[in-house]
Amino acid sequence: MANNTDGKLGVRRRLRVALPGLCLIVLCTICQAKNNCAWINEATASGLLGGDAEGAFTEASAGEPAVCTFIQKSAGATRTLRVTLELAPDGHARLESAALACGTDATSLKAIGNEAMMCAADDRKGGLGERVVGRVRDQIFTITISTSLKGDPLLTRETLKAKIYTAAEQVSGNLF
Repeated sequence: MANNTDGKLGVRRRLRVALPGLCLIVLCTICQAKNNCAWINEATASGLLGGDAEGAFTEASAGEPAVCTFIQKSAGATRTLRVTLELAPDGHARLESAALACGTDATSLKAIGNEAMMCAADDRKGGLGERVVGRVRDQIFTITISTSLKGDPLLTRETLKAKIYTAAEQVSGNLF
């Protein structure tokens, strides 16, 4: 009888040690991020967009950049953060080509990658947006934050500029 009691105590001790570890493994599996964006995560994107955002990642394919898209929907507004990344053997020349989307209104951004510029990315339906185009070595990135709501109280022009700068710091920092 003493042996049976000792056996039960041994099992209980092992369970006390093993059970928390097993729970941790299960929680880590459940809590994995939904997308595989290496440059910015859902929590950061949600903070920049003003609410819970859902992310999606598309890997680069022949001639197409890798794309991370985060969308936050609320009553009357859809807010989007989009990051694209492509590798270019001649990064400077490719950046000049990508920067054509900014036109002559581009503002140079200091301390963001090797070269970066910011400009408006408004849509024709009245939505506001800001864009950053930059590079880190041979990696060309484009970041756009936009809102579909004209007069969006969360993403005004000045707020968009501050948030796109923060996003550019995050992305370029992760590319180094």
